[in-house]
Amino acid sequence: MGLTVRQFEQMQNRLKHGARRSNPAPEESASGKAHADEIVLGIDPSLRGTGYGVIQFHRLEKNALAFGTIACPAGWQRSRCLLQIAQTLKRIIQEFKPTVCAVEGLFFAQNLQTALIMGEARGAAMVSVAEAGIEIFEIAPRKAKQAIVGFGGAQKLAVSKMVQRMLNLAELPEPDAADALALALAHAQSRSNYTITPQKKI
Repeated sequence: MGLTVRQFEQMQNRLKHGARRSNPAPEESASGKAHADEIVLGIDPSLRGTGYGVIQFHRLEKNALAFGTIACPAGWQRSRCLLQIAQTLKRIIQEFKPTVCAVEGLFFAQNLQTALIMGEARGAAMVSVAEAGIEIFEIAPRKAKQAIVGFGGAQKLAVSKMVQRMLNLAELPEPDAADALALALAHAQSRSNYTITPQKKI
């Protein structure tokens, strides 16, 4: 893959200053301007268990404001699950007022039915966020794991442990909630000066 002159210069700057600034402030954007008190909502959509995580970033500090799983019993009809996802996220948005949202990108599924159901859950979540006028960015699952764990094929337990460590959580977050928190953390990291590939805004 070819690199532009600007991308090459960014890589050189990263290597030059990496030791001194290995953990740039997550609120810094690609333009180098600080984003004070940015609140990121991460969403890992699923019909039966949509994970969510709300993280506040201020300078070098990051705090988890809320996280959990929107659980829908197996006996519920799909329409009821979709309503539960949408309504719960609306309440979370109203309470914590996130400034941006990071949602898990679509992934390849061999089962077409599974892909369709996952798409419905993702759509219900995105409508709630878009209705509040919040910008939505898509992050591929492997990229989120790479950003947090350092390996795109990391297992869920590894993601949960790393998220717990990064946010200094008292308990290990549930897998779906941990994935959502990882998305929020990955989004914040992507807004550093050293990002070469911008996130996909949807």
